[in-house]
Amino acid sequence: MIASFLLIGQSNMAGRGYHHEVPAIINEGIKVLRNGRWQLMTEPVHNDRSSAGIGLAGSFGAAWRKDHPDEEIGFIPCADGGTSLDDWSPGGALFDHALTQAKLAQRSSTLAGILWHQGESDCSPEKALVYEDKLKVIVDTLRLELHVTDVPFIIGGLGDFLTSGIYGNYFAAYPLINEALWHYARTQALCYYATAAGLSSNPDGLHFNATSLRTLGIRYYEAFRTRQHVTQPLTGEAEILAAIYNRPHTQKEQLFQLEHRFASGKIGVAQFQSELTGIQSASTK
Repeated sequence: MIASFLLIGQSNMAGRGYHHEVPAIINEGIKVLRNGRWQLMTEPVHNDRSSAGIGLAGSFGAAWRKDHPDEEIGFIPCADGGTSLDDWSPGGALFDHALTQAKLAQRSSTLAGILWHQGESDCSPEKALVYEDKLKVIVDTLRLELHVTDVPFIIGGLGDFLTSGIYGNYFAAYPLINEALWHYARTQALCYYATAAGLSSNPDGLHFNATSLRTLGIRYYEAFRTRQHVTQPLTGEAEILAAIYNRPHTQKEQLFQLEHRFASGKIGVAQFQSELTGIQSASTK
């Protein structure tokens, strides 16, 4: 049975990392829910915007697979860029969409966790004061409706780069949101926090870059795995990512990538047939 994870929040959960900045993660044990069915994960995991790119799910899934090599993990992508806590209120479109997708996933998986990253759209002193109360309603209602009162809820901090970017004037109150997220994680059952300390952004100063999102995914997984808060960068983060990137691909993964290149017009028939023969020959040795 697939262990599934619901991905909710705004653009930094959906992912805006640039593809060319990091190696792809292709792992036959990492799936994504598409049209109610599990498909092998490719990035972007989300399609909320045409600018969707690398997110934190890929490295979270790869780290999970290192600890569960004979099992499968699946992601339920429901984050949406630019959304506020009010947009995620129970009964609203985003909440109902996430609920529906999670219920579809539960037909063929066991919901193992909920991953949340949000707060940029609520960066004001007034909104920070009520952030925890509003988030609690969302989380409690999700767990109740999905009958998963015992699953961990993992949240991440906002990037310290927010006030230095081109939209910096909008984010002067971001430390208040980080304080609310941290306090919420410390005071709520089965909630764990992953810091964004030391992470960097795209040129917009708003979205984590691809390298940082890979690192943030590792931290989210560590919080999930240990059931403890991650308040400092982890020792050996670069080595963990190197091991993920340097993992040899299985024949199925090689074929998947070859077929994708062919179907997307990146190679022609002759090259496809030549590489296909090479992959098949290598598997018989």
